[in-house]
Amino acid sequence: MLGAGGMGRVYLGRTPAGSAVAVKVVHREYAGDASFRKRFEQEVAAARRVQGLYTVPVVDADLRAEEPWLATAYVPGPSLQHAVAESGPLPADAALGLIARVAEALQSIHAADVIHRDLKPSNILLTADGPKVIDFGIARAADVTAVTATGMRTGTPAYMAPEYIRGQNVTEAGDVFALGIVAHFAATGRLAFGGGTDHGVVYRILEQAPDLDGCPEQLRAIAVGCLEKEPERRPTPAEVIAQCRRGSATGIAEAHTPTVVSPSGSEPATLGPPNAPGAPDADTLTSAPAPGARPATP
Repeated sequence: MLGAGGMGRVYLGRTPAGSAVAVKVVHREYAGDASFRKRFEQEVAAARRVQGLYTVPVVDADLRAEEPWLATAYVPGPSLQHAVAESGPLPADAALGLIARVAEALQSIHAADVIHRDLKPSNILLTADGPKVIDFGIARAADVTAVTATGMRTGTPAYMAPEYIRGQNVTEAGDVFALGIVAHFAATGRLAFGGGTDHGVVYRILEQAPDLDGCPEQLRAIAVGCLEKEPERRPTPAEVIAQCRRGSATGIAEAHTPTVVSPSGSEPATLGPPNAPGAPDADTLTSAPAPGARPATP
């Protein structure tokens, strides 16, 4: 098992042809909810439509299993969360290149009428071919169930847009807000609205300006726009990409993200134990089938 979280468990699996896949198995508490299953089926169908250089494709799913699961291509690279924890913040140009590519991933996701809803450093995996954004849209099915049952939204408070916290309509602009926090984190290793209790973080997101101290000027300008309280005032992903191009001294094409090489050269790299710094959680990856289930060949 690679990890576990609020929505399910994440396993490393194999297709019949031997390709590595990451498989998310939904917790029984959700699996027994008929309305959740219907929403989950809709979200998986939407996720299958996402095509892009910087996203990870859904390759199979069994939505009628006792514990529904879906499989994506397995990405052995570490998460941005883990990379920053281990090696420190990225240089300004590398961070600009990263954010431009993540913004391009958001373009691909939004073009398929999907909203990510939980963009954060642990959902951005670093590879030699650039970052890969994972887990787009799947959180919506769990979110509706959680709001109905408890009145609380799912997700990561430190990356939630104000309108999401308030329970208002969630749009693509909410993903752009999260992108602004990711940009600041990539360049500084710190959260724009600080840490501590969820209540404190949520209050600062709603009522205070972000703390962008230490953020390079090129990234700061991007973060300021993305972190506007009103969603209509935030830039689009295309505008973020243009800002990254203007801000980069070397040009986005040369502003590479860290290269990741699998230890064996052929097998997926170990991502670390569940809950270790930067380790994937079940709301970050997609997983391998429950006992007795198996993903079909993509």
